[in-house]
Amino acid sequence: MKVHYSKVNVIAPARLHMGFIDLSGSLGRHFGSIGVALNEISTRLTITPASECKVSGPSAERGKSCLQQLCKMMGVSEQVNITIEAAIPEHVGLGSGTQMALAVGLALNGLYGLNLSVRDIAAMTERGQRSGIGIGVFEQGGLVVDGGRGANTVTPPVLSHMDVPEAWRFILVLDARGQGLHGQQEIQAFKHLPPFPQQEAAHLCYRLLMQGLPAIAENDIARFGEVITYLQRSVGEHFASAQGGVFTSSEVAEAMDWLAAQGATAIGQTSWGPTGFCALDGVDQAEALTALAREQFAHYHNLSFVTASARNTGGSVWVVEE
Repeated sequence: MKVHYSKVNVIAPARLHMGFIDLSGSLGRHFGSIGVALNEISTRLTITPASECKVSGPSAERGKSCLQQLCKMMGVSEQVNITIEAAIPEHVGLGSGTQMALAVGLALNGLYGLNLSVRDIAAMTERGQRSGIGIGVFEQGGLVVDGGRGANTVTPPVLSHMDVPEAWRFILVLDARGQGLHGQQEIQAFKHLPPFPQQEAAHLCYRLLMQGLPAIAENDIARFGEVITYLQRSVGEHFASAQGGVFTSSEVAEAMDWLAAQGATAIGQTSWGPTGFCALDGVDQAEALTALAREQFAHYHNLSFVTASARNTGGSVWVVEE
């Protein structure tokens, strides 16, 4: 197939997965989730035609695997060069797998002029089997609520998309030692979890729709934080048997308790972790608390603290003509 452009650049944003709504499908649909796109962490890559297949940069092995899978499914040549300038850290709860698959897929789509959508590529790579947040934030950015999976779902539909107030910031707590459950471990964990109570799923739906989303619209971080903290506690306790507690990392858990005591809100763990997150209203306040946390937990050499902002636009794809 003929190459249409000489170069395609892609940015795929990391995301915070703030929790599932109905893990057992007790209300008719499985999963459903809420999440936020991030500005400061992303997968960025460039693709060009080449005489042989070459992928270089961070997470190159994962990138090459995605490339080979997608080239076969798209019916296009692997004779391309992909340079990965930055990659979302793998298996820490920030959506690295989905964003790499979408980034590589959209790069090929642009290079060969295939006119595929984000969801076409997600379906090809079997992304969105549980959460649709990674797909939704690439499409639109901001805060996304997806509708989970029904009997005929290909990829989870986006039910709500909202801009996150510009002044809000998230503090991420990363643990360099561990990785969250993924792959077959994740699949087996979901199989062995106990049923999620129908009444609790209904309560989470109400709190999200009638408290959490209105709080975003009204720039009320305290109320939004209450909803996310509650949802995270509810889902975290359900996952506790699979991940060793509400938080995967005991040291991240200690840091999150401390951050909550300092006034942070929306306390939680993104996906299977081990990364924890919290929210504050105000850039200076967030950066000051991040610096204080680094001092407070300097004895935990495996922990790192990052201040991040919400990305209210989706992923970026731009092409250079021949």
